[in-house]
Amino acid sequence: MSRIIFCSFLKCKTEGLDTKVYPGIIGKRIYNEISKQAWQKWINKQTILINEKKLNLINDKDRKILENEMIDFLFKK
Repeated sequence: MSRIIFCSFLKCKTEGLDTKVYPGIIGKRIYNEISKQAWQKWINKQTILINEKKLNLINDKDRKILENEMIDFLFKK
């Protein structure tokens, strides 16, 4: 049975994620507030950002850049 949450990205009640997709406090917030649909929108945006900015996710600095972009995208609309 799917979880229904209020998605802070889409501003409506919808299906939540099945599992945590990101670690730590941010991951808990994503799990509680971001829907499957909103997460998929982020995954698409993330791919574009990695390619456009030529991010190397082995690099800590690049991972932090991507994390900040994710927070802005999901929670600062």
